[in-house]
Amino acid sequence: MLFNSFEFIVFMPVVFTLYWFVFGTRRTQNLFIVVASYVFYGWWDWRFLALIAFTTACSYVGGLVMIYRPGWKRLVGIFNAVLTLGILGVFKYFNFFAHSLLSLISLMGMDLDWCTVNVVLPVGISFYTFQALSYTIDVARGRIAPTRDIVAFFAYISFFPQLVAGPIERASDLLPQFLSARRFSYHQAVDGMRQMLWGFFKKMVVADNCAIAVNHIWADYQHADSITLIMGAVLFSFQIYGDFSGYSDIAIGCARLFGIRLSQNFYFPYFAHNIRDFWRRWHISLMRWFTDYVYIPLGGSHCTQWKHMRNIFIVFSLSGLWHGANWTFITWGIFHATLLCGYLLLRDKNGLKLNSFKKVATTIATFTLVTIGWIIFRTPTLHDAYHYLQHIFTMSGNDSVRFNLLNLTISLAAITAMMGVEWMGRHHEYALQFVTGKTWNGHPVPRYALYVALALSICVFSGTQSQFIYFQF
Repeated sequence: MLFNSFEFIVFMPVVFTLYWFVFGTRRTQNLFIVVASYVFYGWWDWRFLALIAFTTACSYVGGLVMIYRPGWKRLVGIFNAVLTLGILGVFKYFNFFAHSLLSLISLMGMDLDWCTVNVVLPVGISFYTFQALSYTIDVARGRIAPTRDIVAFFAYISFFPQLVAGPIERASDLLPQFLSARRFSYHQAVDGMRQMLWGFFKKMVVADNCAIAVNHIWADYQHADSITLIMGAVLFSFQIYGDFSGYSDIAIGCARLFGIRLSQNFYFPYFAHNIRDFWRRWHISLMRWFTDYVYIPLGGSHCTQWKHMRNIFIVFSLSGLWHGANWTFITWGIFHATLLCGYLLLRDKNGLKLNSFKKVATTIATFTLVTIGWIIFRTPTLHDAYHYLQHIFTMSGNDSVRFNLLNLTISLAAITAMMGVEWMGRHHEYALQFVTGKTWNGHPVPRYALYVALALSICVFSGTQSQFIYFQF
């Protein structure tokens, strides 16, 4: 079920009403959340419900074994982690590795007629798999106590607002919220609806309009001129940001309506002054997961410089692979690892403060490098990525792609509005929260006028309805 669909418009009020006014106890609320979440997830394909239920059950049973057999903690933890990653590997990477092996054998001059099975990728499998792994690893390490409450645990894994595209929550943060009673908070609910409104604007007005132009350019990039290709890359940068951060805003705001607080997933990444700052702001929950469970166990930065660089490359290569079974994603991860290592080697170690001009210059430079990375991320093959970049830097192509002028105007106006609001709200958890500050709090008319303007923009200027980009991961 898509957030930006009619089904969700009906689903959400019904679930909210039943959750608070019919199911009054913690346990019945959790049970209802599980049922609602499975309906939400099964809307795409009910067959995948068995997979998420199996993954959840394995992690839960593994935790119980660790309770009654403490000496088996390490063994059970390893077994459960291998099982969970194995499920992810089969469904997400089987086709990729099989086809890569066939290509390698073909390059060696051998012809192997091997018919592979095309495994369908379940929606959001990378997200709920990492949450299950978080629980298993933390219990095995003794960071959290295993839970006996099976309903709360199923709610933790399947909580529908963040089930298919995050934020990726650690067990120590989210599970305790399902183990404790929740009370309705008007202030929290209003704040959640405000964040959802901002998320819908970013997705439906910014991302979906940019997607029309981006798809048009990428479909015929070989014949486009450099200016058109640059425009396509920049528009995609805002498309993927509006799409993914918009989803996160909707998910976090939706969770607040149910008395659940999710982690911040984006912190205005396009205002970053360097590549390290960007990765502290972009997909925060994923990078925190890799930091806790990969980077720090490898030694983090508390080791030799060579090992530190090695750890960065491992983390970003895995991050690229996590995004999808394609060499473009892995290359994108290696590209960012190279940028980050280069920054760490060349950075000013005297802590020199940036003046306003330098801040603008470094922000533009960082955005430019990130946009180059998005070209690699967006293209279907490395060959396409190479030629797209080649056409930009060699000024190849002499035919301008004809745009829908209205769509392009709406896209640019929406981007301008989004970045303007984000600049005003850059010191808050999310951009639209700036209206709760002293300047706006005592003036309800402009505040509600802004809400109405955003709502009307969503109704009037929404682009073609599309699935969220990160659903494929």
